[in-house]
Amino acid sequence: MQERVQKLLSQWGIASRRQAEEMIVAGRVRLNGAIAELGQKADPTHDLVEVDGKRVQVEARPARLYLLLNKPVGVVSTCTDPQNRPTVLDLLPPELRYHQGLHPVGRLDVESTGALLLTNDGELTNYLTHPRHHVAKTYEVWVEGFPSELVLRQWREGVMLDTRQTLPATVKVIRRSESQTLLHVVLREGRNRQIRRIAEQLGHPVRRLHRSAIGSISLRQGDTFLAPGTYRFLKPSEISSLKSPLKSHSGPQVVMLSAQVKERSV
Repeated sequence: MQERVQKLLSQWGIASRRQAEEMIVAGRVRLNGAIAELGQKADPTHDLVEVDGKRVQVEARPARLYLLLNKPVGVVSTCTDPQNRPTVLDLLPPELRYHQGLHPVGRLDVESTGALLLTNDGELTNYLTHPRHHVAKTYEVWVEGFPSELVLRQWREGVMLDTRQTLPATVKVIRRSESQTLLHVVLREGRNRQIRRIAEQLGHPVRRLHRSAIGSISLRQGDTFLAPGTYRFLKPSEISSLKSPLKSHSGPQVVMLSAQVKERSV
């Protein structure tokens, strides 16, 4: 069965759909010996697909992997870093770190902490990161000073950022200390450093930013909390909740590594 090349690459865990499109535009993908173009279709059982000169083996399609990581400060949310800073993959043992196509879903900036999903399921990554799907993300945010009700209402209703108004957000005061306020913030979009930029614009710069949940996937499970720098496999029910909005999943079923494997701290 023919599928768009970028979709095939995401199904094989080589890259997310968006990353695969960028690879095709950059000329890194070949189809039957010729440089592939966006929109081209291929049948992996008959056509030759190559990425960076290496043939994509249909039978080598990797087991799908779904992890939740509690990212600590100072770690970058990428697979590699030109400045040689530690990456989220460095927090994993070798058998996971080198699992084909494993990548973070979206990003947390280097100063921020908290929930970050890692997977090699390109279709899921495409869904969770696409702006039109508005997947909720929950944050605990310490800001300088004491935001007034007017300021909080502005944030809730949306502010102008990069010439576009932000979507409505949930913003609640949790508690106040001598010089700062802890806010509970739920966003349904993910522009670059959005919370930090909005807080700065409203006159209350962020001191600490921690993401506690992505959709229904939380760092806390009952009385158990995922410690900074550690990870766990998602439960099958959590994977299902993330995938439930997706209409269908094409391609053969593959082995899934999940919460059946014992959680590890690294």
